Amino acid sequence: MSSKPRAKLSHSAIFCKDVPEMLDFYTKVLGLIITDEGVHPTNGIHYTFLSSDPIEHHEIVLVPGRPEKDDFSVTQQISFYVDTLEDVQVIKSRAETAQATEIRPRCHGNAWSVYFLDPEGNKIEVYTHTPWYVPQPYSDALDLDKPSDQIRQETEATCRANTGFMTAEDRSAELRARMA
Repeated sequence: MSSKPRAKLSHSAIFCKDVPEMLDFYTKVLGLIITDEGVHPTNGIHYTFLSSDPIEHHEIVLVPGRPEKDDFSVTQQISFYVDTLEDVQVIKSRAETAQATEIRPRCHGNAWSVYFLDPEGNKIEVYTHTPWYVPQPYSDALDLDKPSDQIRQETEATCRANTGFMTAEDRSAELRARMA
């Protein structure tokens, strides 16, 4: 047993006004699948569990009960990791096809991201890591319609010009030492 247990974010549950609409969005745009669904044995509410990882039973749970008059998001954002820059580009395209609103690609130096709102106004981020690090918070506009190789070259040049630049590998080593 570890003497320093560390919690890792695993999943989020979202109160929804329209579960079928949200289910359609999360399956089509993010590629999640329903892993389970059913009525909770003590509260009688129907839960829909979604995941993209066969090892994680659920990463998102859709729960009815968000009031119709509620016109604000109860989350600041919900972030999803993908493996590559090209995956971020595909998700952006899917979000556009699904008519997601407020689509905003950003480069954070250490990550390429696209932000957009789901049908009920929750901010979604889909991101992947870059091989570089710059001090955070950092955010630049990002044109995900450019070829991925060009995005990589431009990002590396911008990062290297930053006074706090280091490789992601060096930054991880630094953090591992601090966490030991």
